[in-house]
Amino acid sequence: PFISPMGEPYRAKSTAEDTMANWFQRADADRNGWLTAAEMSADAARFFDRLDRDGNGAIEPEEMSYYEWEVAPEIQVNARPRRAPGEAKPTKELRPRDPNALLQGAARYALLNLPQPVASADSDFDRDVDRTEFARAAQHRFTLLDVQSRGQIPYADLVALRTQLLADAAKKSRRRVRPGQDEDDVRIATPL
Repeated sequence: PFISPMGEPYRAKSTAEDTMANWFQRADADRNGWLTAAEMSADAARFFDRLDRDGNGAIEPEEMSYYEWEVAPEIQVNARPRRAPGEAKPTKELRPRDPNALLQGAARYALLNLPQPVASADSDFDRDVDRTEFARAAQHRFTLLDVQSRGQIPYADLVALRTQLLADAAKKSRRRVRPGQDEDDVRIATPL
């Protein structure tokens, strides 16, 4: 699966399906091949409306549970990584080292290292994510993804970003860290 920057899951129906491309095509409203901040905000607002089941303008703890258990159960910390439909289960002898070993929750399937992308939009820590907080998070996440600072993001940049995130996780999973050794905290987004 692919988890969008705001937490919406996109699941493959076949091994050949590119779920990140599916999200990008849906979010790129004018179909020009570039994602803008306005398009990302509109995509976030659409997903917010799906999660705000009672329509009160906030994603409350009950709705957050619905998100974690029904909408995107893949993000649960102890959930096993999902394979694409038709993908064979690796045998124990041939199982490659998991590049997502340091990534948890939604970060295993996403562009940003956010284990729970919906709850992480709660900027005032009141356990509710209101529409303003979600919109603000969408703008911030757009800025994180716009690594070239162009104000628009082509799909190729997102592919490169995802490849780099997985490569960094694989590199860190191979390296032994001595206790007390300084390292970047990669649990949330990317180091500044």
